[in-house]
Amino acid sequence: MTITPQQLIALLPLLIVGLTVVVVMLSIAWRRNHFLNATLSVLGLNAALVSLWFVGQNGAMDVTPLIRVDGYAMLYTGLVLLASLATCTFAYPWLEGYKDNKEEFYLLVLIAALGGILLAGANHLAALFLGIELISLPLFGLVGYAFRQKRSLEASIKYTILSAAASSFLLFGMALVYANSGNLSFLALGKSLADNMLHEPLLLAGLGLMIVGLGFKLSLVPFHLWTPDVYQGAPAPVSTFLATASKIAIFGVVMRLFLYMPVGNSEAVRVVLGLIAFASIIFGNLMALSQTNIKRLLGYSSISHLGYLLVALIALQSGEMSMEAVGVYLAGYLFSSLGAFGVVSLMSSPYRGPDADSLFSYPRPVLAPSDPVGCDDGDDALPGRHPDDPRLYR
Repeated sequence: MTITPQQLIALLPLLIVGLTVVVVMLSIAWRRNHFLNATLSVLGLNAALVSLWFVGQNGAMDVTPLIRVDGYAMLYTGLVLLASLATCTFAYPWLEGYKDNKEEFYLLVLIAALGGILLAGANHLAALFLGIELISLPLFGLVGYAFRQKRSLEASIKYTILSAAASSFLLFGMALVYANSGNLSFLALGKSLADNMLHEPLLLAGLGLMIVGLGFKLSLVPFHLWTPDVYQGAPAPVSTFLATASKIAIFGVVMRLFLYMPVGNSEAVRVVLGLIAFASIIFGNLMALSQTNIKRLLGYSSISHLGYLLVALIALQSGEMSMEAVGVYLAGYLFSSLGAFGVVSLMSSPYRGPDADSLFSYPRPVLAPSDPVGCDDGDDALPGRHPDDPRLYR
């Protein structure tokens, strides 16, 4: 297969981030310098963002059988790059107080961003699985980056084991779908899976297993149990990436899959997704009310947000309005999450204990009141603390 210049331009964000990964890797091998590697990472992500303009001038195309670059892919690529850029920015002051190797943090974030970009343009179940694994594997290390804290190490082990189990469900579900349809391409699956095939037990079993795997990655109820513990145990900048880039990229590819496949026409699938969405919205919001740790609160908040988005996914077959609504919602979700987690990141330290404790003291009089800006409701931003609580004025 010959690669044309137009196809290379369409792959520019992927190529630039991939080149940045190689450059940062060589820079670490040559000489460890925190500022240099942080600068290289930020420059690479900015260059990838700028390259989206050239991709837009190129028009939509199927670059390979695995990847399609169009306006939809550009939107989600841009959101992933913005989230990765914010993660690197928030991580710099946090890593300044980190006594162990700092530079690998940026390398892992770049590799995860590469997986997010691949997911944004995925047009094939193989690309979907590769992208999910490429975004998940670096997160195993990032979640446990503050490994001297027991909670961070525990969160990393928990996330690794449960993520591996979810990936096995996803892969087995793909195998059953392939056995029934004989295709892995989204477009070919949509053509081969007629409405009368959506009632076949083998296909429904495959879709069910895929929903289990993807539900874990998106923190949907009842596959959400890892979320609050991992968000609390992970370093604050890593929680930022988990809540934004990871969720946005995976939801984007799931929406493209549902757009091509008439899955929403199956009554059984609609009922299951509706129950999951309802449970995620109710459970996420109710559990958030009782939290005293801001990162656990934001973890439960992300569960309810994904429940709202799942409602739009169920209504996707009714028209393009759902796609536009999801795009606007995810953009707002990205910036509100960056605002909330950004404050937590700037007020946290690798060795000072739980990040949320600093929110109930008074070391940063400007940042502390600004955190509710990133939450859905300012009254619920810091629950469980009475105004007379002495910990507010330590």
